[in-house]
Parts: sequence; structure tokens; C-alpha cells
Amino acid sequence: MSTAVVGPPEEQAVEPSQAVPVDIVGCSVLSPAGTGLAALASALANIRPDEGTEDLPPLAVRPVAGFDAAAVLGSKGLSRLTRTDRLAMSACTTALAEAGAGPAPERTGVVLGTALGSSGAQSEFLRDTFVQDLPYLVNPSAFPGTLMNSAAGKTAIKHGLTGVNATVSGGPPAALHALRYARTALADGRADRLLAGGVEEVSPQSAHAWRLGGALRPGTPLAEGCAVFALQLADPAAESAPDPYARSTGRRPLGRLLACETGYADPFQDVLGVARRLASCVRTALARSGLAPEDVAVVATGAGGRRGWAAVEERALRSVFPAPGAPSASAAPATPRRLRVDLALGETYGASAALQLAAVLAHWQDPATHTTHPHGDRVAVLTSVGMDGCVGCLVAVRA
Repeated sequence: MSTAVVGPPEEQAVEPSQAVPVDIVGCSVLSPAGTGLAALASALANIRPDEGTEDLPPLAVRPVAGFDAAAVLGSKGLSRLTRTDRLAMSACTTALAEAGAGPAPERTGVVLGTALGSSGAQSEFLRDTFVQDLPYLVNPSAFPGTLMNSAAGKTAIKHGLTGVNATVSGGPPAALHALRYARTALADGRADRLLAGGVEEVSPQSAHAWRLGGALRPGTPLAEGCAVFALQLADPAAESAPDPYARSTGRRPLGRLLACETGYADPFQDVLGVARRLASCVRTALARSGLAPEDVAVVATGAGGRRGWAAVEERALRSVFPAPGAPSASAAPATPRRLRVDLALGETYGASAALQLAAVLAHWQDPATHTTHPHGDRVAVLTSVGMDGCVGCLVAVRA
């Protein structure tokens, strides 16, 4: 049964005291850069820190480049799917195929994060209730696409997956909450493999709302995208021997997820309290992962495209990680590199945390982008800040 969850999933499961490692055994990325990690890596390698100016139109929009849902899903029934359905189902299908043979369908599930689902379908259905003849002659076949958990449910139906199925809504950290939810479900033994990630569509209605709201940093495009990861528990002995996935497929996992922490602070009472709460999440996640701030080589940030929130996120990071030129106990200052996904893609909102994780994987696979961090390029942290004060972070390591 498909479940829709609003907000952080802390109430649904209790986080274990020790971080449980989860392997990424498959990945699919759909973004304005194109399809796959290589396209994302190319976009990241060609961004400039000063990109974005006041000279751009009021709101630039970036859809997923070259997206062809029929090529992945087939043309049958495609007209009844929303844009969100098509993006998420295509990404899940590709990630599942990349992961290869795995657990039984009843032990495999889907967990997706999104802002609210298909904004276009919801807006059109709502408009029909006002403009159609009484008694509100809306199209009933359009209603399923307005549900937040439409994409997760339809993905499970298409592939016969009867395991955990949930959709988490939470603004920019939505995909982060979904990854945390999925990791907790795996750790609790409720599933053996989960397709987890985030999706966000761009519709005329959402673009109009963003333009009127003025929440984007000048020059930041509004973008859509989807990133889905096939997750399963890591072998505790995998540090010294190949894990079951590597033995069965001949490939090592793309990465490993460690601790994931979320929190909240009321921005209307004290916006700096949001920064302090994020900093606390990062410190806790690193401690539960058995790591120190000096071990982190890359930080993938998520708030750069939203007016004012980049400063809040950066303030939190500077309180955790040493600034360039700061005194350090090691031979070389361990200042992590900032990975600005918003400069490469735009503001992807509910899918942003998932695309940040995809950017980290793309960074690891591209030798041209490797850092010269004194502790190596193994550890990454991604952070997310919601405009409502919800914050979170995830620690990932190269497998």
C-alpha cells in the first residue's frame, strides 16, 4: 500500500544510535544537464562561481534536457501520466535496471521525496472545479495524478513491487527525508532494497508562483529534475572484503550512505537559529559516522539558489568546517570544497537534495574534479535548508 508522509519522518521510525551504512547499488539522474551522472559531471565542471546576473529575464526555466519518457516506459498509457509520474517512473525504472537482479518484489519498495507532487495536474484539476459546469464536472480520470504519492504508487504497480511504498513531502529537504526514511526502513528489516530519491516538475503554474514570490536569487533559473538511488544495506565486513553486491555483480557500489540528520528551528523567531540547528545536524551526523570535520573533502550545498538562505547555510558550514587559511592541527588545512549544484542546474526545490547526492557521485566518478584534500576525496556531506526552518544533512563516503 502506498503511503504519503507530510514532513520529516522522525515520527514514523526511531533513528538508531549508530549510523547504519547503506550502499547505493544503482542510480538514475534526469536533470537540465541531461540524462545520467556523466552529463551532470560535465555541467558541474563548467559552472562559474559568478554565474547568474540581474540581466536575465524575470524567471528562466530549465526543463530536463532530452527527456523521452516513451523510450523508457513505452507509449502505452503515457498520456494518463503527469510530468512528475513520467520523471519518477523513468528514473526508478533505470535505477532498478542498473542495480540488476536483487531481492524479491515483496522485499523491494519505493520512497520518493517531492514538494507536493505534480503542481501542474493539481492546478488544472482545481481550476476545473471553478470553470466547469455544475455540479463541478471535473475529469475523474485526472484525479489520481493530483495525489502526492501518485508517482511512487504507479512505479510500484509497473514493476510489481509490493514492499515499502512512501512519499515524503518537505520542501527542499524532501529527498533528504526520503533517503532517511528509506535507510531507516532498511535498517529495521522492513525491506531489502529500496528505490529512494526525489522528483520535482516545472509547470506553468509553479513557474508563475516562483516569479510572483520573488524567492529565487537573481539570475537563478527554476529547474526540474529527478534522481533515484537503489539502496540496500551494506555488509559490515565490506571494508576488508567485497560486499554481496560486488560479489554478485562484479561491480562495487557507487557510494555508501552513513548518518542522516534532520532538525527544525523557527526562522521567524531567529533566522540564525536555523544556521545553528543545521550546524548541530552536521556535527551529529559526522560523529555518528565516526568522522571528524577535517575528514570531509566535499560539501554539496542546496540553498544557493534561494534569496537569503545561502548565507544561512554558509554560516552553519563555517561554524563546523575550518575556513581557508584557518589554523589546523594537521599539516594542511582541511577546507572542504563547495559543490554548488544550483549553479549547474538551477533551483530544483523538492528534488534538490537527491540531485546534490547525484552530484557527489558524479564528482567521484570524474577524475578531473577530484580535490587535493589532505585526507583524500572519500567523504562528502550534503546539506539542505527549507524556507520553513527545516534543515538536514547526509554523510556519504566512497565505497
